[in-house]
Amino acid sequence: MSGRDLFRQPRRGRAGAALTLVFASVLVAGAATGSLPGHDDLKSQEDEARSVQPVGRSEEVTRAAAEAVADGESPLQAAERAVSRSGDRWGAVYSRGEYEEFQEALDGQYTGVGLSARRRRDGRVEVAKVRAGSPAAAAGIRPGDRLRSVDGERTDGLPVTDVVALLRGDADDAPAGTTVALGLQRGRRVWTQSLRRARLSTDPVTVQRSADGVTVVRIAAFSKGVGEEVRTAVRRSPAAGGMVLDLRGNSGGLVAEAVTTASVFLDGGLVATYDVDGDQRALHAGSGGDTTRPLVVLVDGGTMSAAELLTGALQDRGRAVVVGSRTFGKGSVQMPSLLPDGAVAELTVGHYRTPGGHAVDGHGITPDLDAGPDALRRAQTVLTGLGDST
Repeated sequence: MSGRDLFRQPRRGRAGAALTLVFASVLVAGAATGSLPGHDDLKSQEDEARSVQPVGRSEEVTRAAAEAVADGESPLQAAERAVSRSGDRWGAVYSRGEYEEFQEALDGQYTGVGLSARRRRDGRVEVAKVRAGSPAAAAGIRPGDRLRSVDGERTDGLPVTDVVALLRGDADDAPAGTTVALGLQRGRRVWTQSLRRARLSTDPVTVQRSADGVTVVRIAAFSKGVGEEVRTAVRRSPAAGGMVLDLRGNSGGLVAEAVTTASVFLDGGLVATYDVDGDQRALHAGSGGDTTRPLVVLVDGGTMSAAELLTGALQDRGRAVVVGSRTFGKGSVQMPSLLPDGAVAELTVGHYRTPGGHAVDGHGITPDLDAGPDALRRAQTVLTGLGDST
C-alpha cells in the first residue's frame, strides 16, 4: 500500500462496497509507524511498495483475526465483529479483492465492460453512457438501450449501484477477462450479449466552456493525476471568464491530489491540519498557483472527504466563493491494518480541520451561497460579479 490518503464512503455491507467507487478518508503507509507523511511525502511515496501494520486500537482487530485463524475460523468475519463492537462509525473491513479493486480505482482504473447505467422513472434500468474503445462499445451497445438483466438477474427495481456491482462481478471478485451476459432491449429487439470484462481507465476530470467564457471543471473523484489535469485545464482556459470547480457528488480520493488541486489556486500556505492519535500535522499548498482568476466551487450533500478538504481550504483562504448546499461532513482519518488472510481493517485514529480551524467531521462545510438545482447558473452569476470586481 502506498503513502497516500484514501477516501471511502461508510460501508453498507461487504458485497459490492468497493464498486460504488466512493471513498472515505484513510491516511496510510506512514500512519503505520505513527508518522503520517506531509504533502511532498504523500506524492513521492505513491509508487512505493505497499505495506500496512497495526497501530493502537487496530491491534485489537488484528489480534481477533489472528485468534480466529488459530481456531480455524474466518479472520475476515472475526475482524468484522471486532470493528462492529468498537462503535467506530467509519470502521470497516475489506476483503483482499475489494481492497485491490479500491486501489485500482484510485489509480484511475477499474474492471468492467465500459457502460454507465441509470434508472428511468418507471424503475427500469437503461444504458446512460458507453465508453469509447470498451467491450460495450465494441459490441454495439448504445446509450438508451434498456438493460434488462445481468447474468440472468433482472435489473428492474435494483439500485444502480447494485447493477454496477453485477456488471463488474463484485461478489466473485471477477478479474479482467471474465464473461458477463447482458440482457438488452432496443425498441422491439430483445437480445443477450456476452462481454468480457476489461481493465479500463476512468475520466475523473471533465472540462466544459460556456459561450460567455466561463470554464466549468468537474472533478468526479481525486484519483491519481487529477491535480495535474486541473492545472492543465487552468492553463488552457481564459482567465477573464473565471472558473467553476464542480465538486458535487465527489466523495473523495487521494489527499495528495486534493492538495495539488489546492496548489493550482493558492500560492503556498495551509490547506488543512489533521491529528493522528493526538499528534498534530499539517498539509500545505505548493507555491505559484493562480491567485487572481475568479473562482466558484460547487458543492452538495455528496461532497465528501478530500473534496471537503479542498473546499474548506479555498473557502477559508478567501480564494473561492462556495455555492450549493452543505457538504456531507466526513473529516475523520482511518488507518488500515493488514489481516492474516490479506484483508484490510480500518479504524478511526483522528480528524482534520480547515485552515480556519473548523472541524469537518459531522458538520460539513456551509456554502457561502445556498443553491439547489440551479446551482450552476447561480455560480455563473457569481462569477460575473467577481469578474466585475477585479
